[in-house]
Amino acid sequence: MKAIDLFAGTGGFSTGATRAGVEVVWAANHWPDAVHWHQLNHPGAQHLCQDLHQADWSMVPAHDLMLASPCCQGHSRARGKTHGNPQHDASRSTAWAVVSAAEYHRPEFILVENVPEFLGWQLYHPWEAAMNALGYSVAPHIIDAADHGAPQNRVRMFLVLAKSKAPLMLRLQTQPHIPASTFIDLSNSNKWSPIEKPGRSAATLRRIASGRRQFGDRFIMPYYGSGSGLTGRSLNRPIGTITTRDRWAIVDGDRMRMLNRFECRAAMSFPDTYKIPDNHRLAVHMLGNAVCPEPVRNIINALQQAA
Repeated sequence: MKAIDLFAGTGGFSTGATRAGVEVVWAANHWPDAVHWHQLNHPGAQHLCQDLHQADWSMVPAHDLMLASPCCQGHSRARGKTHGNPQHDASRSTAWAVVSAAEYHRPEFILVENVPEFLGWQLYHPWEAAMNALGYSVAPHIIDAADHGAPQNRVRMFLVLAKSKAPLMLRLQTQPHIPASTFIDLSNSNKWSPIEKPGRSAATLRRIASGRRQFGDRFIMPYYGSGSGLTGRSLNRPIGTITTRDRWAIVDGDRMRMLNRFECRAAMSFPDTYKIPDNHRLAVHMLGNAVCPEPVRNIINALQQAA
């Protein structure tokens, strides 16, 4: 099976597909940094750096499977979804590139990844109708990455599009959760700082005190935001969602630090050999935007079995 990857980003979709035995022959993104690192990790694929609204689909190789992860920021509650926001409207419109590519190539299967709020998009039903008109059924699957091989709670929507009359609902077997302790390196001596230091915010100290009451002297907590903000998280469970900027802090006794980029890579279920930028901020941004490879592998394996 051959695949192309639209909005390929850091390469999570491509990596999961490769692990499932699929050959990724083409990948595209509008962000030069993402294309650069995708090419380093997937040198066998052709690469294009372009706004996919303007793509010439006749230049794209033949394929059996289209992978697409259109921009999610216009749908995500985490980014303050706003009607009439030009930036969000533009990001939502990237989904129409999937229709354009499908109209030209008509691959046997298409997988689209996004946040679950994509299903509530005002234009979702017209988008789905367009795919139906091209002969595709659409089957939404809402999954948590932690149930499918990633050590991270990350709820995402995967649309399975197939040339079938009835929607193709996959039989996805859940897996035991992988705890955060499997990838956090407490022996790493870099970047630790004392908890009790001048300038530490009162909110951070309250989070730490609450976490200690729940889990003792060693746990994870978000450095900002909601979610596990008041209770922290045990190292014996998956970490929370990896975002595009530093979010998760490790507390160990009287010291703390943020996750490093290698721990973020592992939390996303990329292999240790996957190349990422030396620049921490860029690496975290790219990883937070990525698709978790391990759930993708499981989805594609189930798709191949159902085909």
